[in-house]
Amino acid sequence: MVDNINILGSIPKYNSISEEGGIKEQDRLLPIANVGRIMKQILPQNAKISKEAKETMQECVSEFISFVTGEASDKCHKEKRKTVNGDDTCWALGSLGFDNYAEPLKRYLHRYRESEGEKANQNKAATGNNNTGEREKDEPQRKSTVLLTQCRNLQGRFYGP
Repeated sequence: MVDNINILGSIPKYNSISEEGGIKEQDRLLPIANVGRIMKQILPQNAKISKEAKETMQECVSEFISFVTGEASDKCHKEKRKTVNGDDTCWALGSLGFDNYAEPLKRYLHRYRESEGEKANQNKAATGNNNTGEREKDEPQRKSTVLLTQCRNLQGRFYGP
């Protein structure tokens, strides 16, 4: 059994964690209620989860997130960027050997960005530009986005998501 391996301990600003001024455990870990809720979703309805199991999973997922985020952050630092984005996280998962997670996350990220773009276009249309010339310029892009979405929906029916 491994005793208290802490990835955060290797990061300089976390080495001097103290009871008075350091990061509190509740701030370092994901909320246990959220972890328990996620665990319950995958288990049969009549299954029980012990407090110890929730706490263990809470530690594991928090460390996993810190591990992946640290790798993504290192990449950003080398590239002289300050913001870690979704692509950095996908890259970090792949470089750490979690390819089985990286590919689905890339697909999710792509779909998320598409839906955000569609929402932005809908909001733009809802606020209504009184300038019809601008609307006419945006019309081909809107039509192609709608067509692309319809094709993807059809593809999902035949080939899966």
